[in-house]
Amino acid sequence: MDNAQDARIPVIVGVGQINDRPKEDAAGLDTLALMKAALESADRDAGGGFLAQLQALDVVDQMSWPTMTWPSIEKIAPRLVEALGIAPTHLAMTPDPSGDGPVRLLNEAANRIASGEAEIAAVVGGEALRTGAKRAALEAQRGAATGQAPRQDLLREVAEQHFKPILRKYGLLAATDIYPLYENACRAAWGQKLAEAQLESALIWSGMSTIAADNPDAWIRTRYTPEQILTPSADNRPVTFPYNKLMVANNSVNQGAAVIVTSLARATAAGIAENRLVYVGAGAAAHEPDDFLKRDRYDYSAGMEVSLTEALAANGLGSTDLDYVEFYSCFPCIPKMARRVLDWPLERPHSVYGGLTFGGAPIGNCMTHAAATLVNRLRTRGNHGLLYGNGGFVTHNHSLILTRQRALAARPPRSYDYQREADSRRGAIPRLIEDYSGAATIETYAVPFDRNGEPRFGTIIGRSVAGERFLCRVPREDKAGLAFLVSGANEPVGKQGAAVPGPDGFVYWMH
Repeated sequence: MDNAQDARIPVIVGVGQINDRPKEDAAGLDTLALMKAALESADRDAGGGFLAQLQALDVVDQMSWPTMTWPSIEKIAPRLVEALGIAPTHLAMTPDPSGDGPVRLLNEAANRIASGEAEIAAVVGGEALRTGAKRAALEAQRGAATGQAPRQDLLREVAEQHFKPILRKYGLLAATDIYPLYENACRAAWGQKLAEAQLESALIWSGMSTIAADNPDAWIRTRYTPEQILTPSADNRPVTFPYNKLMVANNSVNQGAAVIVTSLARATAAGIAENRLVYVGAGAAAHEPDDFLKRDRYDYSAGMEVSLTEALAANGLGSTDLDYVEFYSCFPCIPKMARRVLDWPLERPHSVYGGLTFGGAPIGNCMTHAAATLVNRLRTRGNHGLLYGNGGFVTHNHSLILTRQRALAARPPRSYDYQREADSRRGAIPRLIEDYSGAATIETYAVPFDRNGEPRFGTIIGRSVAGERFLCRVPREDKAGLAFLVSGANEPVGKQGAAVPGPDGFVYWMH
């Protein structure tokens, strides 16, 4: 055994997950308490003693508790180390709660071990949206100020504060508005009929519900058939075409998760058995333009492709070598796109913890739960697992390999930045015109539903005859136009029509 080399081999020794389900939601833990409990659980899983000697702590930002939100580094992280009675030399937090954040932080923790910067590092996050929302409602009922707890539609309110006026005008503010743009574009590009594309989503999501049913750390442990995923009901209402509630991330959770990484030498000295060790391989990251209107297309992501393929290449693996994958699953379009990059069979599981609908979607910390579950899977069976996290709106991509093979972790610290490669694969970005009028075709679209299951309106991303991009809407009054967008009888993407001035922006007429 080479002690010098072992001191630079990153290995996961402890994982912890918390599902806080108080009898009364308002009595639940806040995000700080969830993070503390998750770290303590991870320390117990490692055999104890690691948390007290922690040298590097990275925290996934949260949004469910506004009194701990921006600038979070001045509030949560110092309060967390104070509550734990520890003094890490490195303390940092992600700039926002983004789904790729935990994978990046875990990659960076492994690099700190590999560089000798730290011997013990940890990643932690937590969200208490369920408890926070209940406390907000109680505060509102009492007529008191609601600054101590989140509002009911926090995600949309945050988006409205940062998005430009054109997006507010045409109703593209939240993830439920934007991810359908990719779903509908992909279906058309892949030559699928609506029923075929929906069945693919339902099969993947039904499989994730089965995974969650067998996972004691999942939030929803109910098995759903593909038919139940597909069929609208009181508990599965249409959200935004073509997604029902059981196809989208479930943020109404109180969850925390943590991972402790150390060196192989330190793990060996602590007497941790080899079958408890999971090594951290190399990772890869790349991103799309932050402005989703400045994407080259909506049926492909160069950043996703490069992140997935380069992570495998950096570890000398192919997709057939993987025993497990966790494809980020806020909406079906993401795992559907990812599985095509890796040629991942539809019948194989796309998640280890149950995905963001059933495993739980604590905003930016979902992949910490996935990492913790993957560690436990690899401790009992298999050699390699892949974590793929997505943040923003198909914007940020980070992939990382966890493995039982020491050789994949015996490496110097590696850069995970593959942005140049992603940029080289991206096509030209069309010019955006905010006041286009004239003949056009539909590039992609979204149709949000009200709570009665009726289309509220349609948002069209269109292309002019010259190829410029523009936004317009199909108004609620245009029943025939909305029916065309959601019926599945014909494919709307590529449909010719015209953008014309309307009472509130431009409208799209197809007939």
